[in-house]
Amino acid sequence: MTEITFGKYESKHVCNVKRFKVYGGMTEESMIELIDSELKDDSVAETFELKHSILNNNFPSRYVKIVPITGFGPYNFSIWFVQLKGFNDRLLVKEALHWFEEYRQREAIRLCLKHLRQKNFCEAFESLQKRTKVQLEDQLLTKLHKLLVIDGNYELCEKLLEEACDQGLFDSYIRKQDYKPVWKPIIPPPKSEHPGMRGGHQMCIDSYAQIIYLFGGWDGSQDLSDLWSYNISSGEWVCISTDTCIEGGPSARSCHKMCLDPIRKKIYTLGRYLDSTIRSVDKLKVRIADKLKKLLN
Repeated sequence: MTEITFGKYESKHVCNVKRFKVYGGMTEESMIELIDSELKDDSVAETFELKHSILNNNFPSRYVKIVPITGFGPYNFSIWFVQLKGFNDRLLVKEALHWFEEYRQREAIRLCLKHLRQKNFCEAFESLQKRTKVQLEDQLLTKLHKLLVIDGNYELCEKLLEEACDQGLFDSYIRKQDYKPVWKPIIPPPKSEHPGMRGGHQMCIDSYAQIIYLFGGWDGSQDLSDLWSYNISSGEWVCISTDTCIEGGPSARSCHKMCLDPIRKKIYTLGRYLDSTIRSVDKLKVRIADKLKKLLN
């Protein structure tokens, strides 16, 4: 198998599968993960390339298992249509099956070698490796194991890892890792200026200058119109304006939106929270104005 195609419902649907995995193998008990990906919540069919080779050699699959992980709604998963593509040439499958059986045998021996080394059965490990000539792992890992476990030479271990990093050996692994946020308290220096307690405020960051901007909010009794900046490097707050409205800027507000253009060094803000009574008064004013216009016309 080389590709899998998922057909979908005629429109967005709460039962559509979002994230999924596909496994394949020659038996139901031993399957290999062929893909871990996500579908879009639309009506357009999507095709994905499946893993179908190991060490540049194709391996055969007789059984396929599709495992839904998450969906677009809190309901049961629905898979509307599936199509598989691959090669069914008898000679090609026979060659792939023969190679795969040899590969599995080598993997079994490799796992035995790994177990023997972990248990520190050095003589059995060396004897089995010489007899089978199966390479346990990449030579770099073997060297790392000798330096770290056998010799205890931590300095050379660090140098070896730095060389591997410079060669880009960790790049593929790093790209597959999810970003994880790390929260740290912003503690201002003693007796320094800093914003008071508030809610409904907005913040944006200038990633080039490493400065965070804060504007407005609700302090429990009134909307605020002060503008602050926080320098990430120095850890200090600076009050840019105590009242932006007086200086020709936005009026006091909360629950607004704010963004920053790092190229032009400009901050934009839009909207604000209005109490339902104020909204009702504004709507009434609009209705009265509309009626007056009709009467005048």
